[in-house]
Formats: sequence, C-alpha cells, structure tokens
Amino acid sequence: MELVIVNNKKTERQFLDTHVVLNKNIPEWIRPLDRDIRLVFDPQKNKAFRQGECIRWILKDNNGKLIGRIAAFVNKKYRTKGDTQPTGGVGFFDCINDQAAANLLFDTARDWLKERGMGAMDGPINFGERDRWWGLLVEGFYEPLYGMNFNPPYYKQLMETYGFQPFFDQICYSMGVDTQLQEKFFSRHAALAKDPAYRAEYINKKNLEKYAGDFTTIYNKAWARHEGGKDITKQQALNIFKQMAPAMDEKIVWFAYHNNEPVACWLNLPELNQFFKHMNGKFGLFQKLQFLYMKLMKKCKKFTGIVFGVVPEFQGKGVDAFMIVEGAKVIQGTLSYRQYELQWIGDFNPKMLNIAESLGTKPSRKLVTYRYLFDRTKEFHRHPVL
Repeated sequence: MELVIVNNKKTERQFLDTHVVLNKNIPEWIRPLDRDIRLVFDPQKNKAFRQGECIRWILKDNNGKLIGRIAAFVNKKYRTKGDTQPTGGVGFFDCINDQAAANLLFDTARDWLKERGMGAMDGPINFGERDRWWGLLVEGFYEPLYGMNFNPPYYKQLMETYGFQPFFDQICYSMGVDTQLQEKFFSRHAALAKDPAYRAEYINKKNLEKYAGDFTTIYNKAWARHEGGKDITKQQALNIFKQMAPAMDEKIVWFAYHNNEPVACWLNLPELNQFFKHMNGKFGLFQKLQFLYMKLMKKCKKFTGIVFGVVPEFQGKGVDAFMIVEGAKVIQGTLSYRQYELQWIGDFNPKMLNIAESLGTKPSRKLVTYRYLFDRTKEFHRHPVL
C-alpha cells in the first residue's frame, strides 16, 4: 500500500475520486458536489484555517488503485466542555473493507495530530461547522441529506476495531408532512393566539436584511454562549441568508415575535440532495439551470429542518408550539412537500430531542461522532449533557 499526501491538482482530484470509486455501486449513495468538498480545504474560503491547519492523504494498493482516504485537522476553536486534552479531528474517511488499510490511515492521522500537541482525535468530523460532514452513519442507510456523510455499514467495525469509542450519537427524526400534530400543540397555540402581542410569519426574501437581523438577535441569545461560542454580527447572518436565498422557500422559514421583538425561529430548506443527486457532483451553468427548472416545477418533495430555537426568556411558554402550528397552517396540504426530516440532534441535547419527538416524528437515522484517546490508559468520557 502507498500513502500519498494531497498537495496538487492531481492528488486533489484523486481525493474526490476515492469517495466515488468506493461508493458508486451503492444505490442509496448521492454524490456530493465537488465544489462543496473543495471549499472545506480552501484556505481562502474556509475560515477554520484562521485558527488551524489540515492535511489530506489518499491510499493506493500495490497496483495503484484508490482504496482509501482521510483528512486530519487541528482547530484551536474546537473544544468540548470538560476536555482535559486538546483534541484534533479526522474526517472524509473512506476505505475498502480491510482493517490493515484503515489502521494505516488512522495511524498516519494520529501521528500527525500528536506532532501538533493533540491528545485525542474525534471523527469523522468536518474542518469547520457541524452542519456538514459530521459523524459516521450507523443506522438509516438510505439517501443522505445534503451535507451529510454517507458510508457503508462496515465502516463502524473499522473504526471501533481500531479503538474509536462513541463520543456522542447524532439522531435524525422524520415525519410525513401531513401528519396530525399532537393536541398539546393546539392548546398551547390557542393560549398564545389570544394575546395580540404574539405573531408568527414566514419570511419575504425581498426583506432578507430584516430577517437576518432577527436571526442575529435570536442566535446570540439562544445559542452563541453554548460551549463558549461567539456572537454573530448582522452582516454575518445576512451573508448566510444570501447564500441560502437561491434555495430558500419562503413559506418554510418562520419567525415568531412578541411585541415585534424576535423570540423564536424555525429555519427549513428544501432537501437539496433531491436536486443534486441528478448532477453527478457538478454544479456548472447547465446544472444551475437544471436546479432552477426542478425548483420551478416543484420536483422536491422533501424539506429539512436546519435551525430551531427560542430565546431563553420565552422558553417553556409555548412559543415553539405557537410558531409550529402557524407554520403547519401554511405547509400542510398546500405546499408540495410530503416528507420532513430534521438535521441531526446530539444526544447531549435532551431538550431538542424532546421537541423533535413531541412533533410526532420518529427516529430516521443515526450517526456517531467517535473519539480516540492517544493515551490508551486514560479514562474515556462521553460528551457532557447540555
């Protein structure tokens, strides 16, 4: 076997091709867009490079055939509450069903991380935000959501045999769009609907700046301080909204207000892989026109929950139910969607798990973020509960 560092256009192409070669015969697999993977490793586009570094390898057999790949990364901002050692990451792992090949990839990544002072490695994770390429699929081997890892079932054995242990589970939930909400949603909605101070609305893309500001307010109150996170600016939020705008369906992006102050948001997107599965990893001019056509013809029958949050002072007051019922009035029976799936929720977040389950959803798939401690005598701890 031969390990090759990715350091030029040829090896970058082979890094992308390895994933295709090892998964192309799996019917449920959807090829990611090449550009999405390249962006992760572009120092000009990925802000994680400001606090860290990464490296990639491909693995070939003795005949030069691509049989594996892995990336390793160090990010100074990546730390879990309670960690007593700096932790690096590995991701974009692909390998034939051969433990020796997997061990070589993992050993190489481990040694590189050790040289940079790391005491553990988590994986498979992303060099960047958790909303993409995070976790190993262990249950629910059907078409992945956009930005979600997909791998054959045997990867679990490769990782656990090497010594990785589950750090936390990532649960996705799904439901039919026309599923009747539980009665408690309607009773809580009715209580708030009597108060004219409360209202909920879906967005208007002509006024993205306003909603970006509302999202900034909610985010900075509800999420930013979890595990030492930083506030976001309105401009950062606006940039995110502008990036999402071409794919946005206004009627599935909702905000709730009290006395015109934003107190909750429920952000959803059409499930983009329902479009991208037809594009073989490309997104040039032809594919963009194809995307616009399929969107116009309402070819996407599934949408995905991206963000759901209520500011702390309004949690437990029924605002979540109020917003969901208002949204259901518009979404159920009028839009073309038939299936709804939530992006993964960590098992360390029981509040969000309860909200998902209370919607009437059922667990649809599970991914796992693993951890490998370099000191094999050290006691292992799972991710702390929030």
